[in-house]
Amino acid sequence: MADKASDAEAAAKAIRENLADEVAGITVEEESQEVADILADLIRRETQSFSIRFARSLVGELSSSIQMINKNPHRFAGFRVLRAPDVPSVLLELGYLSNPDDEKLLRDPDWRAKAVSSISSAIGLFESARQGAGG
Repeated sequence: MADKASDAEAAAKAIRENLADEVAGITVEEESQEVADILADLIRRETQSFSIRFARSLVGELSSSIQMINKNPHRFAGFRVLRAPDVPSVLLELGYLSNPDDEKLLRDPDWRAKAVSSISSAIGLFESARQGAGG
């Protein structure tokens, strides 16, 4: 195993893989902790950027095919389930059963089929964009 990477892409991949070990609970040597903290922050920022791009794509796909229930569909907060440092994530709420209008839409098979198709399309577009960007 080489100490130096063959190129920038290999170096970035090694950093990500090594950081994944840290995230999984493997300890880092103390003299490397500052570097590890910086790298962890960079990974978190990249993941957040991916999440934001996916959320925008998802809202775009959904709003073009179904009636959007929420008039402000792209909101964000620090939900623990969305805070994995290395996994892009979004929380999608399509409606509330406590709201009769939402419930009516959620029970409509055509509306649900359009929602599923839009979600699937957004996932495909996001993955294609990531693959095209070398991610």
